[in-house]
Amino acid sequence: MRADARRNREQILRAAREVFADQGPDAPLDEIARRAGVGIATLYRRFPTRPDLFRGVAAEVFTAVDEAARHAVATEGDPADALRRFMHAALDLKIGSVVPALLGHTADELFGRMRGDAADPVWTVDRLLARGRAAGAIRPDVVFGDIVLMIIRLTRPLPGGGRIPDDDALAHRQLDLYVDGLRPTGSPRPTTALGGPAVDAAAFTHIRERVIDDARADVD
Repeated sequence: MRADARRNREQILRAAREVFADQGPDAPLDEIARRAGVGIATLYRRFPTRPDLFRGVAAEVFTAVDEAARHAVATEGDPADALRRFMHAALDLKIGSVVPALLGHTADELFGRMRGDAADPVWTVDRLLARGRAAGAIRPDVVFGDIVLMIIRLTRPLPGGGRIPDDDALAHRQLDLYVDGLRPTGSPRPTTALGGPAVDAAAFTHIRERVIDDARADVD
């Protein structure tokens, strides 16, 4: 594949991931092409049908998750820091929004034809976790699902959709709290500085009122 064709394909997949996360699997393909900065004809050349695009997005997400885990191992000497780096990178991929949006279609349509297109991140992530447990940096009863299912939960949009300010930054803040909780009993006190918005009771009340007001406006 030529460099420009490869670049177009990558831009389309990134844009599709964002649009499907925001609007669901029936989102207009014209919007995906617009966000990707390509013409609709270019999108159809790369992905002739919507199921082809679903399959491409799923493969791109799973490959990116696998690469994030490998990169974390390669760049972080401390196993706990490697796991933290991976989880934050996976959070940015929004797998909890993208994959469920596509699962409204048959598993065969989405995944059956995908075999061989993408790396399977399950065992890469499991090895990353095992490394942390073996080093005593992660509590011994933490298993694969505790990592991936939490990422999926944190990447689901909050009620109110895009009306929640700094939703992504808030998810990263909550992830840091969770990762610190993965440390074994008796570990040194966590020193991770919490980023993102600090939503106290007053801020939460303000957000709740805003969501309610917006919902009423939509009904009217």
